[in-house]
Amino acid sequence: MPWTGSAGQAARPLSWSKMALLVSPLLLLGLLVLRANGCPATCRCYSMTVECGSLGLKEIPASIHPSTQTVFLQDNSITQIHQQDLAVLRGLRYLYMQNNTISALEPGAFHSQQHLLELALNGNRIHLLDSSIFKGLEHLRVLYLAGNQITKLLDFTFCDLQRLQELHLQENSIGALEEQALAGLSSLALLDLSKNNLHTISRPALRPLISLQVLRLTENPWRCDCALHWLGAWIKEEGQRLLSSLDKKIVCSEPPRLAYQSLLDISGNSLICIPPVVQVEPLEATARLGDDLRVSCQASGYPQPLVSWRKVAHARAGPATASAKPLGGTAELRERGGRERFDSDTGSGMLFLNNITVAHAGKYECEASNPGGTARVLFHLMVNRSQQQPPPRAYPASVDVSQEPLYDMESMDFNALSMATQTAIAVGISLLALVALLLVVMIYRKHRKRKKAKKEENILYVNDYSDGPTTFAQLEEYRDERGHEMFVIDRTKPLFATYKDPKGLAGAFPGLPELLQDQATQTLEGEEEGEREASELFVNQGLAFQPQIAYEIHC
Repeated sequence: MPWTGSAGQAARPLSWSKMALLVSPLLLLGLLVLRANGCPATCRCYSMTVECGSLGLKEIPASIHPSTQTVFLQDNSITQIHQQDLAVLRGLRYLYMQNNTISALEPGAFHSQQHLLELALNGNRIHLLDSSIFKGLEHLRVLYLAGNQITKLLDFTFCDLQRLQELHLQENSIGALEEQALAGLSSLALLDLSKNNLHTISRPALRPLISLQVLRLTENPWRCDCALHWLGAWIKEEGQRLLSSLDKKIVCSEPPRLAYQSLLDISGNSLICIPPVVQVEPLEATARLGDDLRVSCQASGYPQPLVSWRKVAHARAGPATASAKPLGGTAELRERGGRERFDSDTGSGMLFLNNITVAHAGKYECEASNPGGTARVLFHLMVNRSQQQPPPRAYPASVDVSQEPLYDMESMDFNALSMATQTAIAVGISLLALVALLLVVMIYRKHRKRKKAKKEENILYVNDYSDGPTTFAQLEEYRDERGHEMFVIDRTKPLFATYKDPKGLAGAFPGLPELLQDQATQTLEGEEEGEREASELFVNQGLAFQPQIAYEIHC
């Protein structure tokens, strides 16, 4: 029994060892066959890992074994990721495809990678992201998208990444972050948006990040206006635990008066916005069927307003209103609650309508919005159903404006001119009439002056330079060398009775009444005789007054 037992105990392990020796070569052969079938050429494969980096590959190899958990495809020339490229790799945990030339990600490209934990797509040429790209990545923890060409983050882009903890978006060209772009990232702990083109960021955009621990916003061209007022207050309070001392240095790039200053050093009163002001030209127009129309909507404000056009079913009553309402837009015209919305524009603000039909008639609304508010202006389009212009004829006053004929551009009819041109012509005619009226007034005043001057020629001016009395007996006619008529008083002639003695005065001056009657109109006879008499008067010495004084009486 002991022998048998001992022999039995010794025989059992011997049989197991023989069996192991027989099975092990078969297992090794199977693993070699599996390795040969599951590792792409020129790649290195080991322990569920495939390394295909820096091989100049232009697409993802198709011979990767389905059980592979880690794939390195960095530093190649892969341009796209198609849905079928990774469909068999359902157990994939880590995928590194940085530093390729990937510019397009097909929707659902990662649909089969439900166990993927880390995805590296940094250093590529991706410029557009949407939620369909990340469908199926329910367990993703880390996403590297740094160093791409992303310009905008749309709403709900990452809504399926509820377990994502790190999102690296630095070194892109992101200039706009919509309010719901980060919706669904309730587990996100690190968000890196540094070195982008962000001018502003809204508080609602960060509200879904309830687990955030690290936030990086540095090296962006921040526009320090009223829209960033909340960020300064948030950094001083809640942001203390999220931002390092380096990350707190949010430096302003505009406006110029605040350039190169830290947001934390600027008072809230300096962060201002100017509400939009909108001007539409023209406010109404009539077009024929098949015409093309262009309407300008110019908006001013700070920051530069975002402009969009809508077609409204019913015009709003009341003036333009202002409210803080974000705008979006699509390139195609579509119905949305009784409205048709057109493409948004921050540049020209033009409304283009091609091949006009009856359906285009109605009211259009230009809306301009910035953080300071919103302004709206209506434009009315009327469509003339007749394609050809009817012959000119008189229209009754009750005819609808939309049925009136349109004038050709070469027409000289006054009604064919625009309202601005008609106004300019009316103003010009008014100015010409005013100038003519002023000329008539000036001519009339000049005529009155001449008439008044002619009357004044018969007035007798006496320039008396002495204190002595003068009688008309001493007057002598005289004409000077310029032909002026005058009477000269000769003091050498004796004075007679005073003026109170009319009899003596009449006796002393026999011809005095006739002299008084003709004194204003009498002319001198003989210019030479007058000059001689005047010279004699001035050289004679007076008897009554010394020295001799000559008096001129001009007519």
